[in-house]
Amino acid sequence: MAIYSVKGGVGKTTFAANLAWCSAQQAGHSTLLWDLDAAGGSAFLYGLEPSETRLAEEVFARERSPARLIQPSGFDRLDVLPADESIRALDAQLVRLGKRRRLAKLTEELSADYARIVLDCPPVMNELSAQVVRAADLVIVPLPPSPLSARAFDLVVREIAGNTKRHPPILPVLSMLDLRRTLHRQAQEANPNWPAIPYASAVEQCAVQRKPAGALAPQSPAAQAFERLWGAIDKKLAQPR
Repeated sequence: MAIYSVKGGVGKTTFAANLAWCSAQQAGHSTLLWDLDAAGGSAFLYGLEPSETRLAEEVFARERSPARLIQPSGFDRLDVLPADESIRALDAQLVRLGKRRRLAKLTEELSADYARIVLDCPPVMNELSAQVVRAADLVIVPLPPSPLSARAFDLVVREIAGNTKRHPPILPVLSMLDLRRTLHRQAQEANPNWPAIPYASAVEQCAVQRKPAGALAPQSPAAQAFERLWGAIDKKLAQPR
């Protein structure tokens, strides 16, 4: 499952970290959170840092097994594969290698040990994003609540459709929804069937406490919204492809 957006600041990393936690803790799946964003946010939210630098690119070059870089998250059944600075050069490396399904092959191998793999993707449109689409069984697209949300989603859909003949299902989700704001209400009214994650202090505290919302404040509206979203995602992933 890929968490993807063409722009930053939409809650992508928060989605990835929290949905991976739901997968492991609430659904009981062995889960890997793979950070493909050079910012390294997903690993940071679990209090982790890469053990060494410039190893991520070696995974894609087949010079190092991804299993050697995986770290336990501190929560049962949830591991993290952190990003490091070499991720910044990954797009050029993939173009140079000419292996259009390298990420898909790596995730297939890792699926022998993990029932669910969550990819925290960088906000780019390049060879790496194309490889993400080829690897994913489902793409989650966090979108800020605004009248332009549908337009932004259409841009993502066109990008994904342009990189594979049969693209995976794409699920838009309104992120940081604050119904006290008129534009946010209008966005929800315009897209009533889209799931939504509310704006909440529990989500902001994820980065401060370096823990997912479900561990910090399990009864908070945000934690419960992530739980409901994961339930729908898990049901979709369980369907025969």
